[in-house]
Amino acid sequence: MLAVLFLTLPGTAQAATRVAAAPVPAEMRSTAFTVKVNGRPVDVAHAAASYEWVSFDATGPVTVEITAAEPGFWDRGVDIQPWRLGLRPARQGQTIRFKLAGPAKLSIARPGDFLNHAAMLFLFAGTPPPPAPNGPNVHVVPAGVHRGSLNPKSGDTLYLAPGAFVFGSLNLLQVHDVKVLGRGTIVYEGTQNPNADEGWMQKPDWHCIGAIEAHKVEIDGLTCIVRARTWSIQMKDSTGFTYDDLRVIGGNPGNANQDGMDWLGGGDAVVRNAFLRSSDDVFAMEGNWDGYTEADMVRPGHDVNNILIENSVLSTSISNVVRAGWPRKVFNSNKFTLRDSDILHGGIGACGQTFGLLGFWGANGAKGDHSGFLFENLFLDNWYSLVQIEQQQPLLHGFMFHNIWALDQPPLAESTISGQVKGVIFDNVKFGQARVTANANAPLSVTDGAETAYFAPSHGPVAAFSFDPPVFRSMQNVTFTAQASPGAHYTWLFGDGTTAHGRRVRHRFPDAEGTQLDHSGRFRVLLHVEDGEGHQDWAAQGVVAVGDWHDAQTVAGPTVQGLSWGVYPGTWTELPDFAVEHEVLSGESHSIYADPHGFTHYATTWDGLIDIPADGGYTFHLMSADGARLLIDGLMVARTGPPFPQVCGSPGNAIRYDRGSLGLRAGQHAFHLEGLHSDSQDVPRLLWEGPGLPLRDLPAAVYSRPRQDAVDPIIKAPRPQRP
Repeated sequence: MLAVLFLTLPGTAQAATRVAAAPVPAEMRSTAFTVKVNGRPVDVAHAAASYEWVSFDATGPVTVEITAAEPGFWDRGVDIQPWRLGLRPARQGQTIRFKLAGPAKLSIARPGDFLNHAAMLFLFAGTPPPPAPNGPNVHVVPAGVHRGSLNPKSGDTLYLAPGAFVFGSLNLLQVHDVKVLGRGTIVYEGTQNPNADEGWMQKPDWHCIGAIEAHKVEIDGLTCIVRARTWSIQMKDSTGFTYDDLRVIGGNPGNANQDGMDWLGGGDAVVRNAFLRSSDDVFAMEGNWDGYTEADMVRPGHDVNNILIENSVLSTSISNVVRAGWPRKVFNSNKFTLRDSDILHGGIGACGQTFGLLGFWGANGAKGDHSGFLFENLFLDNWYSLVQIEQQQPLLHGFMFHNIWALDQPPLAESTISGQVKGVIFDNVKFGQARVTANANAPLSVTDGAETAYFAPSHGPVAAFSFDPPVFRSMQNVTFTAQASPGAHYTWLFGDGTTAHGRRVRHRFPDAEGTQLDHSGRFRVLLHVEDGEGHQDWAAQGVVAVGDWHDAQTVAGPTVQGLSWGVYPGTWTELPDFAVEHEVLSGESHSIYADPHGFTHYATTWDGLIDIPADGGYTFHLMSADGARLLIDGLMVARTGPPFPQVCGSPGNAIRYDRGSLGLRAGQHAFHLEGLHSDSQDVPRLLWEGPGLPLRDLPAAVYSRPRQDAVDPIIKAPRPQRP
């Protein structure tokens, strides 16, 4: 039965908001969170892995209240995505609250949590679906639990009523003119080996939605829950598919081989207003996939053409947002568009090729003509790299990246273009406020005969802003000024849940908790600029409302430029407790560098002073493959996650990321950095931003240390181990 709540949003004079929430069967119900919408409880369902989800429909604005069962669950903060919406909840103990003005598809977790073990709540706030249609070929699946797959015939319409839970698959095998409507859920649990890749197979009951030579299919309002290690939605040689308001949540312990949606030949498809969370590529295109033998890999496949994905929210724990091509594969593709969408989590690491927004991997003799790829009006939240494009023969051409806005994180890995590739255009790709104008600031490597990418000059409105004073506390007036764009409209989202309009606005931040309620004081300020012809641009910058100041150090005696370092040999998988470990090598360097003298598994510490140029709130961005930790004035500012191995035999670990903010007075402050060197042999990378200081790597000139007579590294005898 569909539970319909008739509610009025407090403080509004508008008509009552109607909220409809279908009950969740007992076997699906989750106790990890409780949710209320406008004060009334709504059932929470368990999806897959450690993911939960809640779904309701509303006719107007609502207030959402989420209570976590785990004590202290929100102590590390709250991350509500897409960031573009500017949502920040109010927190009271285990409960957070926020308002939604209309339909939304959200990911709610703690900052930095996105891998398959993360505890995540997905929230779908929609509009009421149309009633069930009438007709001789209409089949209604009522609310309740149903076991067994759906096998429609040509001309059928299936209506899954709100609250219908089908444990099985939707099999679309050589059918045409099929519709699947309503607001039901398919839960696919499968029989695949959780430790192997069997999800590619094309056979009945092997995916949440499996299509073979199916044509003219419409799927609206369906939720797919995928708990098996299999491709979630697979279409082989199928055309004319339209997906609207699709919701897909997939998770498995193997954290792989669980794509969101795959085309094996075919196309002519539209995906709009969708939400996809996968444990592999969100979208993938291949001409065929019949196995892993040499004959299977080199067998020519069918073309993939005319795919449009728009107004969607996309997330993956690992791999690419869009994957095309594969080593040795032979097929052609044309006209792929991804636009007007939010990328919440854009992969991590590598599988032969580094993961990115787009991974095109035409290696090891792959052949095909691929053209007409457009990525437009995309928002990147947590992400890894922009593009990885490789083709050996004969050609990739016509790849456009227009209006790509990375809202609050720099790229973690370099982009690459390699081989028979030409016509790659970057038009208004921005990291924060900085526009990418050359290979160096992408960063982008072009090799093996690929044509140099073209960076289009600026045109249309430009979103950029400054604020004054550069140093401020909570509840202090701050003036934000946007760069002038003729005829433009300016919208500000201050990262504290409030908005404003106008080229110059004044704002007071209510506290020093920050956008993510992580006690950092850092607010993600977004500016949207749009002119009368609909051309738009976005800019993002973190600003810090300083709650507590850290005074500069008084340094006795002379100093010299650089840092002191120590090397601690050991085979740790995470950073050790250096208080009980003993260095065997030490020395000095101008910046973050150390000479391990042949050790391959070790940890390093760097100590010294960092020179802060002016009073203000500073944010430090830390990256490391094996693990790193940053302390300033004895306070831990940032710590990257534990090592995450790359997959498919790619050596080393993926790059992990963290950041932290604090208020620092001008002058010298104690600096301590720790780095682990296990599989990747890298050194941590450290960037900063602050008042009048755009995001960039820390220059060597800011480091200093007390002057010592000996500057060469020395070997130290191990100290006795503690009992």
